[in-house]
Amino acid sequence: MEIIEPGIKILDTVDGAAVLRKIEFAGRVCYKSENTITDESAKAFVAARIADGHESVIEHEKISVLVTCDRGVSHELVRHRIASYSQESTRYCNYSKKKFGGEITVIKPCFWQEGSREFGIWLESMERAEKSYFALLEAGAKPEQARSVLPNSLKTEIAVTMNLRQWRHFFKLRTSPAAHPQMRQVARMILEEFKSLVPVVFDDI
Repeated sequence: MEIIEPGIKILDTVDGAAVLRKIEFAGRVCYKSENTITDESAKAFVAARIADGHESVIEHEKISVLVTCDRGVSHELVRHRIASYSQESTRYCNYSKKKFGGEITVIKPCFWQEGSREFGIWLESMERAEKSYFALLEAGAKPEQARSVLPNSLKTEIAVTMNLRQWRHFFKLRTSPAAHPQMRQVARMILEEFKSLVPVVFDDI
């Protein structure tokens, strides 16, 4: 069994300045003020629309992210709409195969320290789940049947695409203190990347 940390990877090549220019142009169509566009006007225009709460214009851009997290976090993630998702399937992935290293991979919980009693109980449960999963496969079960014993901590990969307005909504909910610790951990990773890639749009979160 392998234990890993969660992670994220931006799937697009994001030109933040070009993103702002596109949003500005689309937004100025509303006011027929395209003639006022300059090389420096996009940041101020987008910032003003966000400050006004007129966020529909930022729906014209989207970003795709590959998220590596546990299955429990992925169940929270896919509740967000409007979005597109493509997720690693436990129906078709047979973790006894060579390409998976002949083992399951689980995400290390961020809220328990290694060596703690809680971590020890969790680790024992993961090892038992892996053993049961492989025993079912050896007994003739299909992966879609054997998966019933796999834990929420099982690593999954999920490609997520949202427009920028939906990403803002996601971050407002999932980086708050009320969010699940592991969901917040992943959301903050994505948010920090977005802040470095796209000026203005996520600065207030």
